Amino acid sequence: MTHYDPNDPNSVPPGTPVYTETVTTTAPVSTETVETTVVRESNNTGWWIAGILGGLVIIAVLFILFARGGEPQTDEALLQAQADAAAAQAQADSALIQGQVAGAQASVDIARADAARSQAEAVRAASEARAAEARSSSPVIIERQVQAPAPANGGVAVVTPTAPQN
Repeated sequence: MTHYDPNDPNSVPPGTPVYTETVTTTAPVSTETVETTVVRESNNTGWWIAGILGGLVIIAVLFILFARGGEPQTDEALLQAQADAAAAQAQADSALIQGQVAGAQASVDIARADAARSQAEAVRAASEARAAEARSSSPVIIERQVQAPAPANGGVAVVTPTAPQN
């Protein structure tokens, strides 16, 4: 069983060609050296295949999108949709205008109420001013000489509640 660690810089990924060479030297001391050579070929074939397939997929999608015939839309359906949209817009505009008119009417009502309240306060203030003036001034007494009228029935004065007072 083998284990491949992708983080180990000395490990060889599976499927990579490995050439092992043993070198033996018999000099004064006999040594044996094992050299391992990993050959990795620079191969871009996979990238070329992926690029070509991607281009074909894009061309196929564009062909499907632009070559298909859309369902023909009849003029009546189009006109009906436009009329419905115009009616909906008109209703929205009407509701907006009605809201603005109601707001303006409320503002006018508030202004009228304020004017009536101001007028009532002015009348009350004028009345209070007259009352204060009347309380503060001293009464005017006018005296004059008036001759007493002679009684009409023979010299006797009779005072009744209905008799005219001269």
